[in-house]
Amino acid sequence: MTAPGERRTELSQFLRSRRARLTPADVGLTAYGPRRVPGLRREELAQLAGVSVEYYVRLEQGRNPHVSDGVLEAVGRALRLDAAERAHLRNLARPDRALPDTAPAPTAPTAIRPSLRRLLDAQPGPAYVCGHLTQVLAWNALAAAVFGDFGDVPHERRTFAHLIFLEPRYRALFADSWGPKAAATVAFLRVSVGRYPDDPALAALIGTLAMKSEEFAGLWARQDVAEKGPGRYTLCHPLVGPLTLDFEVLHTPEPGQVLVSYLPAPEPGAAEALGLVGSWGVTDAGAAHDPGTA
Repeated sequence: MTAPGERRTELSQFLRSRRARLTPADVGLTAYGPRRVPGLRREELAQLAGVSVEYYVRLEQGRNPHVSDGVLEAVGRALRLDAAERAHLRNLARPDRALPDTAPAPTAPTAIRPSLRRLLDAQPGPAYVCGHLTQVLAWNALAAAVFGDFGDVPHERRTFAHLIFLEPRYRALFADSWGPKAAATVAFLRVSVGRYPDDPALAALIGTLAMKSEEFAGLWARQDVAEKGPGRYTLCHPLVGPLTLDFEVLHTPEPGQVLVSYLPAPEPGAAEALGLVGSWGVTDAGAAHDPGTA
């Protein structure tokens, strides 16, 4: 479980990192005197949020567990937080309050609903279901052809966080898209930390990655927060070379579960390349999910 001191540290680091992104000029204030660190000072943020400096300092230090919705919204506006960052701020500032965007951490392994399994199998392109640890819970045959058979990966390493940062073949597969994929993975794990602060599996995953990957540690220190959303990656597939795929994300009713579905980008050769991967790589549709989790 996450200790109260660790939660306060998370809140403090998050707010300081968001202050560091802004300058007085960004928010219409005049800067006075030299600054030891970049970004807004606490008193400047307090002024923008309409609270006293002492009140904001207590908030940033995690010493105000009864902070109101109005103050958190004002701080979020002053810091120009997006929706995911505002939700993260609420979770960190009031970890013991039952909020709509918090839930008990899902236990692992996690099964997916039969209807979601059918929806997954019905996808025309590569598709998989991920959990809050970025663990791959289920996948279709074309996903195995594009990304490799997740069934060959031991459960404890079958997370995109582990694969992206610690498996060289995934760095080679994502090629020039590795940077955006790595950043998105870390930002999603930040969301999970705020949503499931007492999850030991999440804490263990982050600790392992921080120890074994300097790149993960650097991205983690940025405090970026983002839900999984749509996008595009250009892979370097060992069979066909460049393979550009768009993807959409469906957030399911189950805590932490998302369905990620890929389709070829509307560019010359993308559909043909994916078709070749499917014809060469899909050999056993029955291996498209792990019997242990789905």
